[in-house]
Amino acid sequence: MKNNRRRFLKHLGLTGAAAAMSPMAFAEEGEIKTWLSRNFPHKADQPIKLGLIGAGIMGIEDTNTALRHENVTLVAVCDLYQGRLESAKKRWNDQLFLTKDYQELLRRTDVDAVIIATPDHWHKQISIDAMKAGKHVYCEKPMVHSVDEGMAVIKAWKESGKIMQIGSQGMSSLGNEKAKELLASGLIGDLVYAEGFWARHSPEGAWQYQIPADGSPQTVDWKRYLANTKSRDWDPLRFFRWRNYLDYGTGMSGDLFVHLFSSLHFITNSHGPNKIAAMGGLRYWKDGREVPDILLGTFDYPSTEQHPGFNLSLRCNFVDGTSGTTYLRIVGTKGAMDVKWEEVVVKLNGNAEEDDPFLQEQAKLRGNNVGRAKILPPREMTYAAERDYKGAHYDHFANFFDAIRTGGKVVEDPVFGFRAAAPALLCNDSYFQNKFINWDPVNMTLT
Repeated sequence: MKNNRRRFLKHLGLTGAAAAMSPMAFAEEGEIKTWLSRNFPHKADQPIKLGLIGAGIMGIEDTNTALRHENVTLVAVCDLYQGRLESAKKRWNDQLFLTKDYQELLRRTDVDAVIIATPDHWHKQISIDAMKAGKHVYCEKPMVHSVDEGMAVIKAWKESGKIMQIGSQGMSSLGNEKAKELLASGLIGDLVYAEGFWARHSPEGAWQYQIPADGSPQTVDWKRYLANTKSRDWDPLRFFRWRNYLDYGTGMSGDLFVHLFSSLHFITNSHGPNKIAAMGGLRYWKDGREVPDILLGTFDYPSTEQHPGFNLSLRCNFVDGTSGTTYLRIVGTKGAMDVKWEEVVVKLNGNAEEDDPFLQEQAKLRGNNVGRAKILPPREMTYAAERDYKGAHYDHFANFFDAIRTGGKVVEDPVFGFRAAAPALLCNDSYFQNKFINWDPVNMTLT
């Protein structure tokens, strides 16, 4: 791989840094393929009718983004809270079919695909039921509530022949695609380490969602909400702030680490780590929640044909709101990349040009004139999306709709989605059980 890469760069007559500035050059060579280079056609001659299951914050965001696409309409909405159903009519269409029973929505023949944006504990069953009902599925991350649910979803997907896209929308970002290309080009050398960070502080960002004044057993189907978990008396916190509770949510790792795993695995072609450890604590939000508001995770990635062995560290906190929102840093032997969904910043080390074919040729031409100054590649480069970029969320749905219309593939199918979700969910197991967790990322099983 390294020799092929060097021959390719020499053939271009460019430094590794300069060559990497041309995204399509590598795709045309055939050695490096990114989602960007596939150029899905975006043909919208086939109408797609959507059903939304779970009309909360992400359900609204997903639906609004989906409806920006041509020839896509919303025909039905399911939610367990009456207030959200009423809002759906005002927000989208007063002719919508509304229900609190997702099975009623799945029985409708005018629904081609569903967006599943429920609390995490319903992702598995609704996804399976939807595909069995002949619907394509866009399911919010994490794909499942626990690792023992993953294979059932994968099995249902394979048997159904339907399209299923997992909703870690950064997967379809220009930033991820550029980082994947740059890493494969050898620009930062061999991968040795990666780290990710996510910070929030505001009440909404820390899951202190507003509780509607009319939220009650009369307006919420509380019994249906609890149907697959422990029965409890009505508790508005457990319904409207569900991410704080283990019966329904998956903590900071299931909500946020999973994004970082998705991006990292896409960029590196990795199946995931084989050893997982987490520490943290409940430091600030003393509101009865069951999950930490500070979480640190460390991960061992074994050497594979896709990448050398490397380590990953992830941090997430709901206390410090001054440190930005998110980033993923990928470190190699010759430099590092800070990856965001719309930007990649590359910083090269002092030894970055040692195996650059252009500079090697220059050294041969200099001969004995070893003291002559050299022209060096830039030490820092920023790759930014154009101003008219519609965003990763938009492109993630473009990928989903194109796959439905053409029988193609999505960038985040259930196998990929589970391999990203599993180490995030196992962070919780490590934290609560106070032990290392061993995971087989290829066969997707605990070891």
